[in-house]
Amino acid sequence: MIRTVRGSGTLVPRVIRVIPAFTGGQIEQRLVQPGAKVQANEVILVLSNPALEESEADAEWQLKEAEAEYKSLQAQLEDQLLDQKSQAATIRSEYQQAKLQADTNLQLYKLGLASSLVYKLSQAKAEELAHQSEMADRKAEAFAESIQAQLAGEEAKVGRLQAQVQSKKTLVTQLLVRPGLDGVLQGLPVEVGQQVTAGTVLARVAQPKNLEAELKIAETQAKYIQLGQAASIDTHDGVVPGRVLRIAPVVQNGTVAVDVALRGRLPQGARPDLGVDGTIEVETLRNVLYIDRPSQGDANSKIRLFKLVNGGNEAMRVEVQLGFVSGDRAEILRGLQDGDQVILSDMSAFRGHNLVEIK
Repeated sequence: MIRTVRGSGTLVPRVIRVIPAFTGGQIEQRLVQPGAKVQANEVILVLSNPALEESEADAEWQLKEAEAEYKSLQAQLEDQLLDQKSQAATIRSEYQQAKLQADTNLQLYKLGLASSLVYKLSQAKAEELAHQSEMADRKAEAFAESIQAQLAGEEAKVGRLQAQVQSKKTLVTQLLVRPGLDGVLQGLPVEVGQQVTAGTVLARVAQPKNLEAELKIAETQAKYIQLGQAASIDTHDGVVPGRVLRIAPVVQNGTVAVDVALRGRLPQGARPDLGVDGTIEVETLRNVLYIDRPSQGDANSKIRLFKLVNGGNEAMRVEVQLGFVSGDRAEILRGLQDGDQVILSDMSAFRGHNLVEIK
């Protein structure tokens, strides 16, 4: 005997996207109505926010100004670097000439054609210019290395303003509201002319092909349900197999919500909010005596049924102890034996009789 639990419910989308307003504004246009199919990049709402658009233009102007200041400073620094390199080259040239003169005077001194004083003066001048050339080269190198540091502040300012402009552009772009996924527009709870603030829900979009069943199971039966149990969902246009995906942790109005992931192909007319009936297989009982579920009686209760006797010509009232009660079957603990035939329909009209004749 397969013990089952039954419940009713609806088909619900597994993927629902709530689209909020990323910035405040006024609803200018509603381009799509609820229930319509929408594409991910399709504009469904148009908002306006003049202050935001003005802020975007102001941010762009500030960015252009900062970029111009950066380029101006960069050009000034490069000119200064060129001047320093030019000065270093001039000193280097003077040093080389002085060194040649000192070398010439040394040879003339050795030949006795120049005095010692002339040689020493030329040598001192060459050494002085050598020192000046080295210092000029170091100064030019240090200035070149400092240029990036001097530009860093302007670069940071430009980067900050670029980020602000991009942020403003993104917010302005989001005044054209798009669903972000292909699906069906389930809700559009705003009206043309309405003022909305950031965070206001503008629309809900669901994917109708990706559905699951949400069943309401009686609290007394829900305790037997576990994740992963097999289930079948009757859409009234076909039965689809599934598995228990989620069991709600709370009880509401005497029922527990149980989500069933569908594993089969849905009928053509399946859509969100379609009413369905579900059956969940909670246990398989071995070597069980059972009957179809009678019109009366709960699990672990005693009921009275009419059992056919005398070849089926009469029915005698007997007391029957029920065990587990499934969706369509009931376990028999006592009162009946294998092969007995009983009347399952309502026999309340014969409440005062223990034996009835079957005609």
